[in-house]
Amino acid sequence: MLFSQENVFDQLLKGVDFSGSIFVKQDEEEFKLSSGYANRVEERLNKVNTRFGIASGCKLFTAIGIAQLVEKKQLSFKTKLRDCLNVSFPHFDPNITIHQLLTHTSGIPDYFDEAVLEDYEDLWKQTPMYLLKSLQDFLPLFQNGEMIASPGEAFHYNNAGYIVLGLIIEQQTGMAFQHYIEENVFKPAHMNDSGYFSLDRLPQNTALGYIDEDDGSWRTNTYAIPIVGGSDGGAYVTAPDMVKLWEVLIDFQLLRNRSIGHLLTPHVDVKEGVSYGYGMWMNTRNNRIVKYHVMGYDPGVSFHSAYYPDSGCKLAIPSNHSDGAYQVMKEMEEMLHLIDT
Repeated sequence: MLFSQENVFDQLLKGVDFSGSIFVKQDEEEFKLSSGYANRVEERLNKVNTRFGIASGCKLFTAIGIAQLVEKKQLSFKTKLRDCLNVSFPHFDPNITIHQLLTHTSGIPDYFDEAVLEDYEDLWKQTPMYLLKSLQDFLPLFQNGEMIASPGEAFHYNNAGYIVLGLIIEQQTGMAFQHYIEENVFKPAHMNDSGYFSLDRLPQNTALGYIDEDDGSWRTNTYAIPIVGGSDGGAYVTAPDMVKLWEVLIDFQLLRNRSIGHLLTPHVDVKEGVSYGYGMWMNTRNNRIVKYHVMGYDPGVSFHSAYYPDSGCKLAIPSNHSDGAYQVMKEMEEMLHLIDT
């Protein structure tokens, strides 16, 4: 049995400063564990069905939305940006394609450039996060920027590219991006507890994100991230809901075989053993994919979720701390022998 030694998991969390939930599933066998507070003031504990922000972990949702439009022949992955979005980008290369936006190879400027800004929160000194209520609100942060590379030249992780993809979905469907994903991804995947919620209107059973300061104090991330999530990140999910997404995705319930193939193909090499497909990362060993995964980090958010094709195991580890999820994932991979060395 995969989870026969549950006491080992308890020992795992004793050595990790982790606040969040863990959900692992292989076939019909499940393991659930939670730790820490969803609300520190009220001392409300995290539970397996607590909602957590997942930051960039939801770029996969955006990629699925685009693939659905490709299936409907409203777009193709080769469609050029200029042909599918009526927004002016004065300095963008006219030959940028949807494929390049999906794979972070478009070369467009990002609204958060780590070479210029060391702290994500520095963004909001110029544009208060509470003003970013729609995808259109992000445009002034990068719309008039210069290209940083030629299209297709190199992988450069880019949040702005996924904002653009969300705008494409909005223009092609006539729906707000968040509503489109809730109706066309979350509902068919039975992700009934997930959604895009405003930070000032979080529903019941949602964890607050916490930022721990060096002096031992802490604060919530209310003024550290955009007020509502969008196509580059910021949805709220439960760990079981995220595992449901992997299940319906690989079972062709959200997309047809060919479209799934596009998502799961390693389109660009990032570094040795790591590639990027559409909205997800892939780890390879001996020319074989051993792990599909998504991750997300924001102030007060850390998240990892993965599917391991050799074992069929799926896991989701959301946390309402800025770190912790990665260490738990690595410990579990070793403990459960999810990746052969």
